[in-house]
Amino acid sequence: MLTLHTAEHLLAGPGAAPLPGGAVLVDGDRISRVGPYEELAAEFPHARVRRWPGVLTPGLLVRGADVLLERTYYPDDPYETTELGAEPISGAEALAALTMTEARWGNSARRATQKLLARGVVAVTGRLAIPAVRTAVARSGLTVLPPAQPSGPPSLDPFAGRDAAEQAFYGALEAGVPARFAVFAVPDVRALLEQGATSCVATVIGGRLLHRRR
Repeated sequence: MLTLHTAEHLLAGPGAAPLPGGAVLVDGDRISRVGPYEELAAEFPHARVRRWPGVLTPGLLVRGADVLLERTYYPDDPYETTELGAEPISGAEALAALTMTEARWGNSARRATQKLLARGVVAVTGRLAIPAVRTAVARSGLTVLPPAQPSGPPSLDPFAGRDAAEQAFYGALEAGVPARFAVFAVPDVRALLEQGATSCVATVIGGRLLHRRR
């Protein structure tokens, strides 16, 4: 089925000018066309339409997945937060006190990947050593890339420490590429850094809507 995703602004990639009323036409797991919504809607009148508020961009990239997923524990809400608190736990001493097992690491990684998807993330870099963590990431749909030079402490927010929002983009939106993009409920592109990735309202990977803010 063809699906037409449109937002108030579309930013196709680094260096591209924002396109008011832009849209992405998805056919299966790939982008078929990118352009003004009115033109694509007229050419493909039977496509399902998803209208989003804000800015539609390429999906985001997070560096340091090994630190975020294998050296940071995410308490299970609500079952553990009364005892452990809601904030992620890191540091060798604190993790040792949790008596971590592979299964527990896998469950923590599953919660972390949901947080990443909720921030528009479609890809991560790092070398994952724990099998249960690798399984959780594979099932999430996130792409795992080789380790990359860190640009600051690893963060769940891909915009953290960036000078421009485009620095966090993974790829660009164009015909023929995998359908990986995100939508942020911000008034314009300049507000992306100011409001951060938690403004994400939708994340699409492989043409599938994997996160939608309720």
